[in-house]
Amino acid sequence: MVQKAKILLVDDRPENLLALEAILSALDQTLVRASSGEEALKALLTDDFAVILLDVQMPGMDGFETAAHIKRRERTRDIPIIFLTAINHGPHHTFRGYAAGAVDYISKPFDPWVLRAKVSVFVELYMKNCQLREQAALLRLQLEGGSRGAADGKDSAGLLAELSARLAAVEEQAEALSKQLDDDSADAAAVATAAHLERKLTGLRRALDALEPGTGADGTSVPAQN
Repeated sequence: MVQKAKILLVDDRPENLLALEAILSALDQTLVRASSGEEALKALLTDDFAVILLDVQMPGMDGFETAAHIKRRERTRDIPIIFLTAINHGPHHTFRGYAAGAVDYISKPFDPWVLRAKVSVFVELYMKNCQLREQAALLRLQLEGGSRGAADGKDSAGLLAELSARLAAVEEQAEALSKQLDDDSADAAAVATAAHLERKLTGLRRALDALEPGTGADGTSVPAQN
């Protein structure tokens, strides 16, 4: 089973962190605190996160600089960042946030329901990606054991059936999420991430179909040999 997603909360003010925890606790995920940009970067060295909520104004390393470091690291560059700010210096300031790699830019005070809804979308996408990686790992095991198929045909057939069923469940959840994003006119970044997930699912399904007995590498049926 997929573990709970981790959400990184970065703010130098303890009361703001408490408020974020109160808002996001309903998502029933793991909330990780960081009181500075440096502390956030340290947390990102060891843990994987579904999304980062990052305060713009912090002493020392501010949110923009922290985001720049996050996007330069291969391990963390694809983690969605939502900027939170108590100031509004107009379009130029907002553009700077997006240029730093943010998927969203929210001014305080913000609507708790809206923030929770935005974060939940990225958590769902993260969970689907985790499930997809799990299916891909099982598929690699099946491919590696392909040379033993003749001896273990029964076990291989059972594993293929299990893989197909588990992948079908992920496909169904991904399709429902995509429909939800379309209905809610969600952020472009979330829609693009969902589309990327569906493409990966399609590729994995084709690879799995190609392993079925009597199927060619392109997924088409292969005539039986006499």
